[in-house]
Amino acid sequence: MTLSQGRAPTTGETLTQIVTAPDLRRRVLITLGLLALVRVGAYIWIPGLDVSQLQNQLSGGQLIGLLSIFTGGAPGGVFSLGILPFINASIIMQLLTAALPSLETLQKDEGEAGRRKLAQITRYVALGWGSLQAVIFSLYLRGFANGDLEGVLFVVSTSLALTTGAMVVMWISEIITEKGIGNGASLVIFINITASLPNTLQNIIREAQTGKIFPIVVTVAVALSMVVAIVAVQEGSRRIPIVSARRQIGLMAAILPERQSYLPLKLISGGVMPIIFASAMLFLPATLANFTNNPALLNLANWLSPTYTFPRLPWSTGWGYGLTYFFLIFGFSFFYASLVVNPTDMALNLKRQGVAIPGIRPGSATAEYLSGVINRLTLIGGSFLGLIAIIPNVVYSFTGTGVLQGLGATSLLILVGVAIETAKQLQTNVISQRYEGMVRQ
Repeated sequence: MTLSQGRAPTTGETLTQIVTAPDLRRRVLITLGLLALVRVGAYIWIPGLDVSQLQNQLSGGQLIGLLSIFTGGAPGGVFSLGILPFINASIIMQLLTAALPSLETLQKDEGEAGRRKLAQITRYVALGWGSLQAVIFSLYLRGFANGDLEGVLFVVSTSLALTTGAMVVMWISEIITEKGIGNGASLVIFINITASLPNTLQNIIREAQTGKIFPIVVTVAVALSMVVAIVAVQEGSRRIPIVSARRQIGLMAAILPERQSYLPLKLISGGVMPIIFASAMLFLPATLANFTNNPALLNLANWLSPTYTFPRLPWSTGWGYGLTYFFLIFGFSFFYASLVVNPTDMALNLKRQGVAIPGIRPGSATAEYLSGVINRLTLIGGSFLGLIAIIPNVVYSFTGTGVLQGLGATSLLILVGVAIETAKQLQTNVISQRYEGMVRQ
């Protein structure tokens, strides 16, 4: 095979490198093997649990729909919590790092040692959070015990099983990140979503057999359009031109000319996290209402239901849910962007490196300019996320088919985003193998 420099690897070259390059082949096999282990563990059932009764009870519920994104739709397995405790711990650590100067120092000034310490703290937070979630979930599952284990013994054994499963999934995700291809946590979520696609296809076939051909065609067309739009926006960025100052190396050396490059700012800096935050907020009233039976919470949960229709407004099915969902995602987009992108730090780093934006003074003026650009990008990106999230409900209200609701905008965003990032990392490894081969020659 002829290796070409200066171009992206083709599909044939990528497959050939996976087969022939030992290091790349090992990484791919490790990733696939560990992801298969995640799916096997999802169907190792919790001892003493009536799984069929549990799944019948939870089928079609909104809360289990969110959890299925992280657990793969197997609420009775030892991996029922999946990667969720680790995701929650990561979010908590991001919030604490922005609020506590000591953690911020670890992240910014301590280098690799500081990042390792932060990762270790995140693991402990995930253990504590996972234990709390396991106890709460075990108390709920107690009503589905089959008699082999009951009462306190069932709660203790189930909590230990769920916590252990969550830690194993976290360990698998870290091994994939370190020794495999792609981000481990994202790939675990990706494989769990992929595992639910056959059910979505089965629902499409079932509804087609009832004669709903046109609504299904419209729904599938909307889903494909959403995928195209998500790819475009995920890859979209604002490239701000930056110029490095002239440098002189040595007393007699020539002065190096100015170099112009770009500072890319993503259109969606928070990724899918605003949707996850908003989903958790929407499901909170329903969860509390189920546990407390409070009339006010029950009314609020009913109003936020996707199937709620306002009195004397027959066309308003799901509008309360949709509008609330949109504005929550819009607000969380700005909140999360403020956590992951700091204009002041960016301006300071540019100044330290001798880099400036043409026409903008270094320092506070650069920070103010970058803040304005980030706010405008977040305005567009947050609006896009909000619209993508409520499209399934809009389609359902017009077509009467819930196929797209079963897949979900959150799932589509994660599938597309993880696929793009993993493909880029795989191409990076192939290019690395390409240049190693050229050096050996």
